[in-house]
Amino acid sequence: EPMVQKHLESLQSYYGNGLETGPLQRLTNLLLVEGLTDIQQKEHDILQIEATKGLQNVSKSIPLEKLFLPLSKVSIPPRISVTIGVAGIGKSTLVKLFVYTWAKGEINRDIIFVLPLTFRELNTYEKLSVEKLICLAFPHITEPNCISAGAARTLLILDGLDEFKTPLDFSNTVVCTDPRKEIQVDNLITNIIRGNLLQEASVWVTSRPTAASQIPGGLVDRMTEIRGFGAAEMKDFLDQMFLDNEDLSGQVLHHIRANRSLHIMCTVPGFCWICGSSIGYYLKHSTDQPQEATGVPKTLSEIYSYYFKMALSSDWPEKPRETLRIEQAVNNSKKIVGSLGRLAFYGLLKKRYIFYEQDMKAYGIDLSLLQSSLCSQLLLKEEMQSITAYYFSHLTLQEFLAAIYYYTAAKRAIFDLFTESGMSWPKLGFLSHFKSAVQRSLQAEDRQLDIFVRFLSGLLSPQVNKLLSGWLLVKDEHNSFRSQVISFLQGCLNTDYAISSRAVNTMHCLHEIQHTEIAKMVEEAMKNESLAGMLSPVNCSALAYLLQVSDVCMEETNLSNCLTYNICKSLLSQLLFCHNLRLDNNQFKDNVMELLGSMLSVKDCHIQKLSLAENQISNKGAKALARSLLVNRSLTALDLRNNSIGPTGAKALADALKQNQVLLSLNLQHNTIKEDGATFLAEALLTNHRLTTLHLQKNAIGAHGARRIAEALKQNCSLKELILSSNSVGDDGSVALAEALKVNHSLQSLDLQSNSISSAGVTALTAALCSNKGLISLNLRENSISKEGGPAIARALKTNSTLRKLDLAANLLYDEGGKAIALAMKENRALMSLHLQWNFIQAKAAAALAQALQSNSSLASLDLQENAIGDEGMAALSAALKVNTTLAHLHLQVASVGAAGAQALAEALMVNKSLEILDLRGNSIGVAGAKAMANALKVNRSLRWLNLQENSLGMDGAICIATALKGNHGLTYINLQGNCIGQSGAKMISDAIRTNSPDCVVDV
Repeated sequence: EPMVQKHLESLQSYYGNGLETGPLQRLTNLLLVEGLTDIQQKEHDILQIEATKGLQNVSKSIPLEKLFLPLSKVSIPPRISVTIGVAGIGKSTLVKLFVYTWAKGEINRDIIFVLPLTFRELNTYEKLSVEKLICLAFPHITEPNCISAGAARTLLILDGLDEFKTPLDFSNTVVCTDPRKEIQVDNLITNIIRGNLLQEASVWVTSRPTAASQIPGGLVDRMTEIRGFGAAEMKDFLDQMFLDNEDLSGQVLHHIRANRSLHIMCTVPGFCWICGSSIGYYLKHSTDQPQEATGVPKTLSEIYSYYFKMALSSDWPEKPRETLRIEQAVNNSKKIVGSLGRLAFYGLLKKRYIFYEQDMKAYGIDLSLLQSSLCSQLLLKEEMQSITAYYFSHLTLQEFLAAIYYYTAAKRAIFDLFTESGMSWPKLGFLSHFKSAVQRSLQAEDRQLDIFVRFLSGLLSPQVNKLLSGWLLVKDEHNSFRSQVISFLQGCLNTDYAISSRAVNTMHCLHEIQHTEIAKMVEEAMKNESLAGMLSPVNCSALAYLLQVSDVCMEETNLSNCLTYNICKSLLSQLLFCHNLRLDNNQFKDNVMELLGSMLSVKDCHIQKLSLAENQISNKGAKALARSLLVNRSLTALDLRNNSIGPTGAKALADALKQNQVLLSLNLQHNTIKEDGATFLAEALLTNHRLTTLHLQKNAIGAHGARRIAEALKQNCSLKELILSSNSVGDDGSVALAEALKVNHSLQSLDLQSNSISSAGVTALTAALCSNKGLISLNLRENSISKEGGPAIARALKTNSTLRKLDLAANLLYDEGGKAIALAMKENRALMSLHLQWNFIQAKAAAALAQALQSNSSLASLDLQENAIGDEGMAALSAALKVNTTLAHLHLQVASVGAAGAQALAEALMVNKSLEILDLRGNSIGVAGAKAMANALKVNRSLRWLNLQENSLGMDGAICIATALKGNHGLTYINLQGNCIGQSGAKMISDAIRTNSPDCVVDV
C-alpha cells in the first residue's frame, strides 16, 4: 500500500543516515535473561559494571532477527519485550540498527508497521491518545485506526524508559481502552504495556536496568540484555577511533588492559570512547616512552579531567586542534562549565537526563555558546518535530560536571547546595559541604550519587588539581581540604563489620583522592596469603573493594585461613562476583554454609569454582549447599574435601545432582560418606549428564560402594575422571569396575591407588583394558599386584591403544613383573608415562626396559626411583638413551647408581637430544661421576632440569658441574644440595653457577 511504502521510505531515510559505523556485531546477538537481578534493580550503572567485572552471567543468546519470534514451535511471539543495558552500551544504536534493517526488508517481514518512539519525545506531551500519538509522530500514516484496531501487525518501540520524566505507576493505572481518548502520557504507556490499548501490537521497551524495574515482571514476556565489548571488539573500536594512527591505538589498548578497573569499564562503548580519548590525548602530549608512561590517567577523575582538558583545547582524535587563544578558551569555558555544571547537578538530583530549551534558559545557559567545540563533545542536541532536546553525551559526564559545579560552589556557599532554592540552615566551609554530599550519597537508596561523590573526591587529588589548575580549578587549593577529607572518609569506614557497597564506594573515593595506603597494605597481605588476624572493619572494607578491582583476584580469589562467620557475611555481596573462590581452612561450620547457600542461589551469582576444603562442614552444611545447587546456574566446580558431610550430606548433594545440569566437578575426598554415600551418588550418576569429575578418595566406600558406582558407569556417558583411592575397594570392587569398563568408553581417568587390589583384581581390570577404548590414565599405585599380576598387565599393554598413563608404583612387581611389562612395551605405541618406583626392580628388569626403549617411540616419562637397578641397570638404560628420541623425563632417585653408572649416563647425554628432566637424587655418583656429568653438560643442549642432590659430589665434583655450565645455556634448574659442600662452598658454587649460567636456578 502507498501508506506502508511511504512509511518504509521515511524510516530508511531517517535511520539510514543516523546509523553509526563501527563494530556492531555484538548488537546482532542479544542475551536472553530471566529478569532483572538484585544489583540491576538497585545499583548505579557503573557499580553494576564494576561488581560484575563487565561480564554477564551465562545466558542464551538470541539473534536480532528472532527477537520478536517464538522461541519454539509451541510458543507464541512475545507481546512485551524489554531490552536492558547500562548507559552508553548501545540501546539507541540497537533500535536504529533494527529499524533500518527492517525497513530494507531484511528481517521480520511479517511486521507491517514498526513505530519507533523515544521517551524524550514523549516528555514533550502532557496528554495523548494512541491515534493522536501515531499521527503526530508519523504524519504520513493517515489511517491510524488500522494500527489501533490491530488490522496490521505492528511493533511499537519505546526507546529510553530511563529518560522518561514521569515514573510509571502500574498499581494505580486508570484503565483506558479507547484509542481515541486523550489521557496523561504516563497513563497511556502503562495502558499500552498492560494490553488495554494496542492489544494486538508487540511492544519493545529499551531502558537502563534500574528504570526497567518499574515494569512488573509479570507483564514482560521476553527480557534481553545488550552485552559489552569483548577483547577483539574493544580493539576494533579503538582502531576506529584512531584510524590514522595504528601505533597510538595499540598504546591506548595496552594502558587500558594494564588497569583492571578501566579495562572492565571499557566494555561499555560510551565509556571506552571517553577513556580512549583521554589516554590517547595524554600519550600524544607526553614526553615519556608510550609503554612506560607513568603519568597515564588511572582513576576516573583523571580520565575525565584529561577529557575536559582535551575539550577545552579542541584536540579530538578525529579532527585537528583548533587555533584559539588559551585565555579566551579558559574564560569562555569557565562560564559554560559553570552553567552546565549547575544544570548537571540539579538534573542529577531530580534524576533528569534530558533537557529542553526552557531548562537551558532557567539555568542561564546561552544557547549560542552550545555550538562551541567544548559543548559539542559534552552536550548533544537532538532536533525533534516540535522541540529540541539536549543531553550529556554520557551519564558520567553529567556526574563529572555536577561534581565540578559542587566543588566550586561549596567553597563559598553558605547554604545547603542540595536545596536548589537556597533556603536551608546555614552550612559554612568546604568540608561541611563535602560531608553533606557524602551523607546524601550514603542515604540515597538508588545509589545515584555514588559516582558524583567519587568525582568530588577526585577533584581533591594532586594529579587532577595539576591537570585542571588554571582551567577549572585553582592551583594547589586542594591542599587546604585534602587531609581533612581523607580523615572523614576513613572515619566512614571504621564502623563495624556490616560492610555495604557504600563502604566499597568510600574506598573508591579514597582511590580517587590518591590515598591508597590501606588498599595497598591489604593487597600485599592477599598476595602473601597473610590476611589472618588483620581483618579489622577498615581492612574488611579495603578487602571488599579489592575483590572488585585487584589483579590479585583475577585468576583466583584466595581467602583461605582468614575469614570468620561475621566477615564472610559482610563480604557476600562482593564474593558473589568472584569466579574462582577459595575459602579453605577457615573453620567454617554449617551456619556459614547457610550464608554461602543463599549467595549461590541468587541470580547475580557468578561463582564458577568454589573450594571449601578443610573446614568443619557436616551434613547440615552439605544440605544447605545442595539446596543452592537446585537453582544455581554458574557453579561448575565444588571442592568439599576434608570435611565431615557423611552419608546424609552425600545424599543431599546426590539428590541435587539429579536436577543440577551445571556442575562439572565435585570433590568429596575424606568426608566419611561410606558405602551408603557412594550408593546415593551412584544413583545420581544414572540421571546426571553433566558431571565430568568425581573425587571420592578416603571415604571407606568399600567393595559394595564401588560395585554401585560401577553399575552406574555402565549407563553414565559424561564422567571423565573418577578417583576412588584409599577406599578398600579390593578385588571384588575392582572386578565390578572392570565389567563397567568393558561397556563404558567415556571414562578417561580412573584412580584406584591404595585399595588392596591383588593380582586377581588386576587381571579383571587388564582384561577390560583389552577392549576398552576410552581410558587414558589408570592409577594402581600402592596395591598388591605382585609379580603374578605383571603378565596380565603386559597382555593389556600389547592390545590397548588408548592408555597414555599407567602408575604401578609400590606393587611388589620384582624383576619378573618388570620384565613382563618391558616386553609389552616393545609392542605398545600408546603409553606415554610409566611409573614403576618402589617395585624391587633390579638390573635384569632395567635391562629389559632398556631394550624396549630402543624401539619404543611413545614413552615420554619413566619413573624407576627406589629400585636398586645399580650401575649395570644404569648402563643398559644409558645405551638405550643413545638411540631413543622420545623419552623426556627419567626419574632414578635412590637407584644404587654409582660412578660407573653415571659415566655411562654421561656418554648417553652427549648424544641424546630428547631428555629434559633427569632426577638422580640419593645415589652415589661421587666426584668421578660428577666429572663425567660435567663433560656431558658442556655438550648437551636438551636437558632443562637436573637433580644431583645427595650424591657425595664433594666440593671438587660441585666445582666441575658449576664450571661446565658456562657453556650450557639450556639448563634452567639444578639441585646440588646434600653433597658435603659446606656453607662457604655452597655460596661459591652458587655464585659461580649464576655467573656461568645466569638463567639457571640453583639450589645448593
